[in-house]
Amino acid sequence: MTFATWITFVIAGSLIAVSPGSGAVMSMSHGLAYGLRKASATVLGLQIGLLLVFVIAGAGVGSLLMASELAFSAVKTVGALYLMYCGVSQWRAAPQTAAPGAAALLDHPAFGRRVLTGFLTNATNPKGIIFMVAVLPQFISQQSALLPQLLILGATMVTIDTVVMHGYAWLAASMQRYFRDARAVKKQNRFFGGVLVLVGAALFFVKRSPG
Repeated sequence: MTFATWITFVIAGSLIAVSPGSGAVMSMSHGLAYGLRKASATVLGLQIGLLLVFVIAGAGVGSLLMASELAFSAVKTVGALYLMYCGVSQWRAAPQTAAPGAAALLDHPAFGRRVLTGFLTNATNPKGIIFMVAVLPQFISQQSALLPQLLILGATMVTIDTVVMHGYAWLAASMQRYFRDARAVKKQNRFFGGVLVLVGAALFFVKRSPG
């Protein structure tokens, strides 16, 4: 892999990471609801899920998944239903507020629960699989060993996505002071819950690439 190829991958990966998707919505939702520090657990889960998708694509399993209508539909359905479940749960969540500096007293999901939410968000996202299967091979040199290239590209993608998702979470967390009363928190829960339901519903319309 040449340096020019790596730079091109950095640009492509940055554009994909910045583009709004289920991971960005989840990062903003948790950043606004729990603050940047606790949203970092969600971002960690997103990266574990991203790595899984990366390994699937790099190992060629993604190509087999894309070739099977049944397998692709199963992943798509699970991902869509999970996002819609998260959206409905957030929509129905009771508004929780706290005075400044008292956020730690709120009944927030445990660290492992936040990591799992992030992981499932990316791991069951068929759009991520489509991107990796379609784009990743273009940056792999057939004349070089596969594993080192996958390690470099995987580390690069995770680094980019971690920075971008933390950026989304930080932007949302910086608005927390505007959502301290119960009515505002309820509106926030319904907004992000509705967005997650819409993103999940949109996944049902994702199609396999021809061939």
